[in-house]
Amino acid sequence: MSDTHAQDDSLRRKLRLNRRQFMAATTGVAAATALPLALPGAAMADDTVPTADPALPDDRSALVPASQRGIILYTVRDATGRDPLVNDAPSGFREVLQTLSTFGYKQIEFAGYTQHANAEGGRSLESVAGAQLLRSWLDEYGLRAQGNHGFIPSSWPLSQADIDRFKLHLEIANTLGMQHVGTGSDPTGSNYKADWDVAIAKWHALGELATAAGLKLYTHNHDAAYNFLLDSGPLDALGRPTRSSGIRKLEYFLSQTDKHLVFLEMDLYWAHVAQYKYSNYTAADGSVQQNIFKPFELIRANQKRYPLFHIKDGKSNPAVPNGYEFATLGQGNIDYREFFEMVKIRDKHHPMIEQDNAPGADPMQSLNLAQLAWLNWAAMREDRYYE
Repeated sequence: MSDTHAQDDSLRRKLRLNRRQFMAATTGVAAATALPLALPGAAMADDTVPTADPALPDDRSALVPASQRGIILYTVRDATGRDPLVNDAPSGFREVLQTLSTFGYKQIEFAGYTQHANAEGGRSLESVAGAQLLRSWLDEYGLRAQGNHGFIPSSWPLSQADIDRFKLHLEIANTLGMQHVGTGSDPTGSNYKADWDVAIAKWHALGELATAAGLKLYTHNHDAAYNFLLDSGPLDALGRPTRSSGIRKLEYFLSQTDKHLVFLEMDLYWAHVAQYKYSNYTAADGSVQQNIFKPFELIRANQKRYPLFHIKDGKSNPAVPNGYEFATLGQGNIDYREFFEMVKIRDKHHPMIEQDNAPGADPMQSLNLAQLAWLNWAAMREDRYYE
């Protein structure tokens, strides 16, 4: 038996499929879409797995082409992090990448380069040699890496050690064939303009290094980045402003950074949480003003600044502080049809599925939910298809 056939047979057993099911699931994207893998223990609505319309002749009517559908590995972090010696489910980067490719995913965003120590390649692949190994698996399974939530120095000015480590991440990114390199954190957690000015200077310096390496540097943002900047009004005891001009922190960051050096990755879930949480600010004169955040409008005005997106769904729930709860794509209230109609996802945008709460007690749950998200995504068609 060849190495490839042996690997396939190992994955088939871990997915608990017979040979016919496995062959159907791995014979092209159309087959993977038409035949769900029916992995055990999935938390799925109505105990069913949606399937794509079998009458669709090709991918031309899809809102997002199959070649552009991606996933951040944070969604399946339990799978990459588990011990393959004590668990029959897919484990470690290689087996997880192979599994995701059978579902139909074509693009990958890393959330660091650490896996279980017993997985092939060892615990840390945060090196050029580790990236070469990861690249060989990506190529083997027809996947393209597009980014990573990795190292961004916390200090400013940058130390030589910071610069050297950041340059290592740039080399790793190029080895993996990425177009982007970034972080999972906001540029700063502060509300004060002075701290955002420091972050802007740092991100310009890092952006110059990334651009010189042929990469786009991006920041992934959570809800707090869309709160209002404290930049006006009376000063507190430390000399800091206590009120706002009505400018949101990330909008200030966008306006003050070079569009050729600094890019962003909007997480649509956290942007909608921000819409729920941050609708009012206290102006310099002490009055309370309303300003409803509109994520889609921010993107429409800055499409070239957003090469990546996190496609994370949420169910509206005013009873919880965030106003939303995590949901599998297609099972929440975020209008992804409107989003994909607005942002024509082709080669210049790279949307990545993310579900923070996908891991569960069942070792297959996060992979099941990753498959369900892909199937729901594949079922999203342009309006003309329904005419």
